[in-house]
Amino acid sequence: MVIISVDYGDARTGIAACDKLQMLASPVCVIAEKDRERLIEKISEIAAERKAERFCVGLPKNMDGSLGFRAEACREFGEQLQKVTNIPVVFCDERLTTVSAHGILNENDVRGKKRKNIVDAVSAVLILEDYLKTL
Repeated sequence: MVIISVDYGDARTGIAACDKLQMLASPVCVIAEKDRERLIEKISEIAAERKAERFCVGLPKNMDGSLGFRAEACREFGEQLQKVTNIPVVFCDERLTTVSAHGILNENDVRGKKRKNIVDAVSAVLILEDYLKTL
């Protein structure tokens, strides 16, 4: 089953996808879009292209496991995405994925503007990899 991971952000949203065998999670893109409806439209196009059967949306929990305002925004986004696409959405804890993504980019000497343009896609990969481990 093809699963698309979404690291939802106010300005940039990272997208990753896995293969049908769920063996490999790969970055797809970062969508620079502030309008939620247009963002969902762009993600819908990617899902249709890749024949996605599920979305995995990152849920940024607080370190104590509670849900804050950002997690609620992600939950609302995921619910709207599911409603528009008719593709099931699961939510996955994304605590520290951005920190880990920056660490990976540091190890690979990715700096500057290039880094800013891909960190969200790397975060989406990490979210998806964590989710795939639970299947």
